[in-house]
Amino acid sequence: MDRSNRIKIKITTYLALLILIVCISIMGRVFYKETFIPTDRKVPIYSVDTKEKKMAITFDVNWGDDKTNEILDVLDKYNVKATFYIIGLWCDDYPDKVIEISKRGHEIGNHSNKHPDYTNMTKESIIKDLEIANAKILNLTGEMPKTFRFPSGSYNDVSVEAIQSTGLKAIQWDVDSVDWKANGADIEYERIVSKAREGSILLFHNDGKYTTENLPKIIEKYQAMGYEFITVSNLIYSDNYYLDHTGKQILNEN
Repeated sequence: MDRSNRIKIKITTYLALLILIVCISIMGRVFYKETFIPTDRKVPIYSVDTKEKKMAITFDVNWGDDKTNEILDVLDKYNVKATFYIIGLWCDDYPDKVIEISKRGHEIGNHSNKHPDYTNMTKESIIKDLEIANAKILNLTGEMPKTFRFPSGSYNDVSVEAIQSTGLKAIQWDVDSVDWKANGADIEYERIVSKAREGSILLFHNDGKYTTENLPKIIEKYQAMGYEFITVSNLIYSDNYYLDHTGKQILNEN
């Protein structure tokens, strides 16, 4: 191989390495931005940034009566007030239960009317659906819901904007029991106690197989540590806050 060919090979190799280094650098900056810098994506409230030992227990109520009475009795026993996210169709099927939940001092949140996927709906149709559920809850309890939870936790920018335009606070959760899978009482218990902390919003369902078995243990554990379980509306900030990219509600310092 003559000298000129060797020089061409070296130049080609250096250029390839340079291109590789530039590509890695660009990819690194993109990864850092997507991973650590908040985006403009609209998110609901997942938790609250607070030093107070307070959490909220929530129940999604979609189908069937199931263990609603047992849940209410457990909450009464420990003087705990929870938030029940109820769909409009459940109001139609179990109006007495809705009234009973409200009479026992629990908060009732809007969970849509028919449990559709809001990510496939227009802003106008979303508002129409949730307003139907609002009217049913108001008619049974005399109180308008203050908070909302997306069916199946599914949302996008359009649906979040739709909820916000009605004055309702969109609420998700940061601690999920996944009780609907019925994986086992111990597994569900560990899911909760491994993550629950100040400002957490816990998710259960009224038909969870092991929920009424775990609730007393969870409540007793945290009450012994000085925690208080309150409704979502009493846990979250009503104004002067912002949400970080995880959906944590943080008070403005100014």
